[in-house]
Amino acid sequence: MEMLFAPQFWAGLGVIIWVNLLLSGDNAVVIALASRSLPPNQQRKAIFWGSAAAIVLRIILTVFAVALLAFPYLKIVGGVLLVWIGYNLLVEGDDEGHVDGHDNLMAAIKTILIADLVMSLDNVLAVAGAAKSAAAGVPGNAELVLLILGLAISIPIVIFGSSLVLKLMERLPIIITLGAALLGWIAGDMIVTDRAIEGWIDENAMWLKTFYVAKIVGALLVIAIGAALCKRRKPAASVSPQP
Repeated sequence: MEMLFAPQFWAGLGVIIWVNLLLSGDNAVVIALASRSLPPNQQRKAIFWGSAAAIVLRIILTVFAVALLAFPYLKIVGGVLLVWIGYNLLVEGDDEGHVDGHDNLMAAIKTILIADLVMSLDNVLAVAGAAKSAAAGVPGNAELVLLILGLAISIPIVIFGSSLVLKLMERLPIIITLGAALLGWIAGDMIVTDRAIEGWIDENAMWLKTFYVAKIVGALLVIAIGAALCKRRKPAASVSPQP
């Protein structure tokens, strides 16, 4: 309890909350994209449980993030997975089939968790670093307390952000495409910063990072794959079966 009376503790908590605010934008977009096709009552459930589970997952990941990022090819796999998730979220609204509501809700929450797992590999390092710096000189296990409190407080922030993005998607459908492109943007950055190839890229193809080429290619790739497959689906859907 002594840590609660230290000014550095509260200053550190403010830093952690601010860092989470900066890092939660992409999570809010994913949550909104994954829940946009659900009925309104299930949208609220997906946003709440998806956000809460994502925050808990981020707390757990923080403990293992440094060790995980030491594995080569992990970020490459994560980047490819994000491209796949971005494509699926982009074309989800074009599906004509009807699936059981419970299955849709569970699928949305699962998508949120998988996407957050991938994106959090880098994000948790920033949060952990901020907590470590802010806890210096504060008595007790301030670093862990700061980390958990900051992430817990960020839950309503993510929920509010997701609800706002969801409403904007209903009015401006272009945001759906931009949201999917954001996942491709993040994927491109993850791939070129993987430990297995980053050294080679820094020596021979630094332009992939300097001029955002990898990020732009990732964003365009998600949009292109989604657009191409949507075009293939529409002619097939327009052909009604003969009696």
